[in-house]
Amino acid sequence: MSSKLKNWLLFIATCLVVILLAMLGSNITERKSESQFAYQPQVKITEFEPRNEVWGENFPRQYQSFMKTKEMNFSTMLNGNQEKDILEDSPELVVLWAGYGFSKDYNAPRGHGYAIKDIRETLRTGGPTGPGTGPMPSTCWTCKSPDVPRLMNEIGISEFYAGKWADKGAEIVNPIGCADCHDNKTMALKISRPALIEAFESMGKDINDASHQEMRSLVCAQCHVEYYFNKKEPKKGVPYLTFPWANGMTVEGAEKYYDDMNFSDWTHSMSKTPMLKAQHPGYETYQQGIHAKRGVSCADCHMPYKTEGGQKFTDHHIQSPLANPANSCQVCHRQEEKELIENVYSNQRKVKERTKRLEKILVRTHVEAKKAWDLGATEAQMKPILMDIRHAQWRWDYAVASHGGSFHAPVEISRIVTTATDKAQEARIKLARLLADLGYDKEVPYPAIETKAKAQKYIGLDMPKLEKEKKTFEKNIIPKWLEQAKAREAKYPTESVSSK
Repeated sequence: MSSKLKNWLLFIATCLVVILLAMLGSNITERKSESQFAYQPQVKITEFEPRNEVWGENFPRQYQSFMKTKEMNFSTMLNGNQEKDILEDSPELVVLWAGYGFSKDYNAPRGHGYAIKDIRETLRTGGPTGPGTGPMPSTCWTCKSPDVPRLMNEIGISEFYAGKWADKGAEIVNPIGCADCHDNKTMALKISRPALIEAFESMGKDINDASHQEMRSLVCAQCHVEYYFNKKEPKKGVPYLTFPWANGMTVEGAEKYYDDMNFSDWTHSMSKTPMLKAQHPGYETYQQGIHAKRGVSCADCHMPYKTEGGQKFTDHHIQSPLANPANSCQVCHRQEEKELIENVYSNQRKVKERTKRLEKILVRTHVEAKKAWDLGATEAQMKPILMDIRHAQWRWDYAVASHGGSFHAPVEISRIVTTATDKAQEARIKLARLLADLGYDKEVPYPAIETKAKAQKYIGLDMPKLEKEKKTFEKNIIPKWLEQAKAREAKYPTESVSSK
């Protein structure tokens, strides 16, 4: 190759490098400029502003990512973001919850964007015909909307909890969003639900001492926890939302808390057991796992940081980390995505296998207990048996209702399922002895509950009637709620930052 050609090639290469460096420099400058002017507030956000779209005017990236919580395009081995009928998948649950609302309807959780829609549509909230009607209390709205802190501020906390669920349907219309977790002036994370503050106080702690990293989990703990409705205090007759944390955040601690106050969520319609219904103790089970012990927050995995242009922000598309392992998991873990997911599924399969066996054992305890009652068993004879059933099902429910428990704390969840199985088997041994004493020495037949429909018929649910009531409610009541809400929100102030 001639020296002249070499010189030309060198010149061309140099020009290309210069051009590429110039383009890179221009891109960096552009991104820095974009980052500098990324936050340009458009409106003044008032305290207790419940409308997420108003916050979105000032924080479009966060709002746009939040809107993705309405997507239904991802599934994992156990959950995901798709609508899934859990009772159809596990008909045994219908019998376990006989006499309680969950035997009517129980779906897998979807994204936060569906919070209002799903609570309106579930059969558990019944078919109210107007204020003061329906099976559920107003307290059931507490975790569903930023309208809740607004209304609590307007009428008072106990007053919010008082009354029926249908009483406040026109007030609670915006799904979970910005005002639930953020201060309207500083955007700092804040606690908007009094139950969490009161739970910390019951443990002798001040939630105001929490660090920013702890707050990245505590804003989730406002809702993703075990709770009950205390109708004795602070105001008698009002179902006041309370977390059972006075004895700590373990399954045994909550169990003792409930036993000491002789509390039950309902009485099982077959076994007559005073039952406990675990809600969704996600924060408590997370606290027992390795991620919490290493200081990893809920937001680190479920809302990882992302970058658009020169702007780094928290992704508000709250979802399973398995939908985004690159940002959620591989920031810390160096394994391949396939290996990380398989590690999760391996733990979940083992726990699922144990819980499925336990569910069938629990069905037998209720069926056999009913047989004992039918044969004339006394309350004194049944009392220790019912306590075993109560504790066994409570622990099973605690393990499965935490949703991500078998990922957050697989060792602890496995331990809980094992103790639940022990309790259930102890109940069956006592029942076998009692049935023999009552003159029954045969196996009590296992019910034909292969499908949800068969199980619901077995426990005596009139599903056509319940479904008809719900459809009537959706047709006649919800449109009125929406009309009233629209008229109210039309009066809300929306002031431009340039307004004087």
